[in-house]
Amino acid sequence: MSIERELKKRSQNKCELCSNEENLSPYQVLPAKNSDLQDNILACSTCITQIEDPEQTEPNHWRCLNDSMWSEHIPVQIIAWRMLSRLRSEGWPQDLLDMMYLDEDNLEWAKATGEGEDPEDKIVHRDSNGVIINAGDSVVLIKDLPVKGSSMVAKRGTAVRRVSLDHENAEYIEGKVDGQQIVIITKYVKKI
Repeated sequence: MSIERELKKRSQNKCELCSNEENLSPYQVLPAKNSDLQDNILACSTCITQIEDPEQTEPNHWRCLNDSMWSEHIPVQIIAWRMLSRLRSEGWPQDLLDMMYLDEDNLEWAKATGEGEDPEDKIVHRDSNGVIINAGDSVVLIKDLPVKGSSMVAKRGTAVRRVSLDHENAEYIEGKVDGQQIVIITKYVKKI
């Protein structure tokens, strides 16, 4: 059974965040662990747009999290925590965050995108041109890179899709090249 079909069954054909029944699609909660049902939610286009673009976030839309934060499904809880953290300056989201509980592993997953950190403390990953790289973005290598610990050389021009970020060092990202997960230094990539 496809992930989309399983998500529709799990959510009863409703957005797992706001209960909208239109324009639904699977949304992978990054950084994904298994690329399966446990890393995805079913969300409407309005929620997805606002999750991915903080500039378009409409605080009143997210009052729906008062209900969805209690979902039994961890990826829904993760997105709820991230959006409440983003909006906590509004006042009401902080009250919901104070009520919310995530175990240590899930809290680490929720914090993996840097949501909830003060802007001055947030580590920002930039490519060779200074463009911000986000988790899930695609980049292209601008230099042949020998991979430490193997005889492999990641060739210039290789596209690396769906990168994940190192949240302790702004110079490191991770991605798959020729099926192998490697760490890449950001000054050697260009965002696509």
